[in-house]
Amino acid sequence: MKRPVRQFVSLAAAALLVAGCGSDEQAASTGWVDDQVEFSADGLTLYGTYRHRNETGPAALLISESGQTDRNGDNVVAGPVGNMRQLAELLSERDVASLRYDKVGTGRTGLGPYASRPADVGTAVYTSGAAAALRFLAAQPDTDRDRVSVYALGEGTVHAMSLAAAGDPKVHSLALLQPLAARYLDIITERVRGEADPQVLTSWLAAVEEIRTEGTVPAQLPEGLGAIVNAGNIKAVIEADRVDPLALAAKVPAGTPVLLSCSDSDAQARCEALRPLIGALKHTALTVVELEGVNHVLRDDPSDNVANYAQQAPLSPQLVGALDGFVTK
Repeated sequence: MKRPVRQFVSLAAAALLVAGCGSDEQAASTGWVDDQVEFSADGLTLYGTYRHRNETGPAALLISESGQTDRNGDNVVAGPVGNMRQLAELLSERDVASLRYDKVGTGRTGLGPYASRPADVGTAVYTSGAAAALRFLAAQPDTDRDRVSVYALGEGTVHAMSLAAAGDPKVHSLALLQPLAARYLDIITERVRGEADPQVLTSWLAAVEEIRTEGTVPAQLPEGLGAIVNAGNIKAVIEADRVDPLALAAKVPAGTPVLLSCSDSDAQARCEALRPLIGALKHTALTVVELEGVNHVLRDDPSDNVANYAQQAPLSPQLVGALDGFVTK
């Protein structure tokens, strides 16, 4: 009997949970400041951390992983991960300012106007928030508008590619860290195919067909799969599943510097699974970094055990080395 998919179910369910400025901290020795900022997107006020210094230079928008993952990479399932905060600090050490923010349903932002209608929070809401964040960053007096980049992790890479394709403002470069390999339901199907019993797989495949053709979901799904898709989140699931990362990749402007990372230890972003996405980005100035023994939150851990995500280990030196060469492009 194949092992159940419960660990993956908990993560995938979390991925669809609805989901002036004052100085908070100043590093006097370096001149870098973490300002607590706010900006709006379609009636939603988003809160974030703008790490900068009073010197014009490149800047990067950081977009966290899916679901209830806040500006720092902390997640309701994995705990205080802190990887996005580490990424911001790493970039500032390389003279790149950054903005990271609490997307809808997380941190100080919360649900805002969606509190009474959480089912309306879907891909479009997340992309709208990311677009507002990018415009805010580009408008800052310390930002070199010709050197605005987007660094995103996991499902955040979908929104990053959408921003690059829109070109408002222009995105100079993209770092797609452990990106989504395919449409939402197809990714789940591959995990179920590899980890569940044949009977469970049959039930799941029938559910996917019903979702895509009828817009409804069976009342009962085995192995906890009902936590991934159910009557309460079906609208968000359908919206997420319509997004095709390959189609978005094809719209990234030709010649854009792109860094794509994958890992032999990350079940969500194995290099082999990402070959089609890599192919769809061939028209860009693409650098592919195949990490070894690095987990989904960008740290050295070949087990990729979610229980280890919050251990506050440093970012993998393999990734750091790749970023060292990328930030100057």
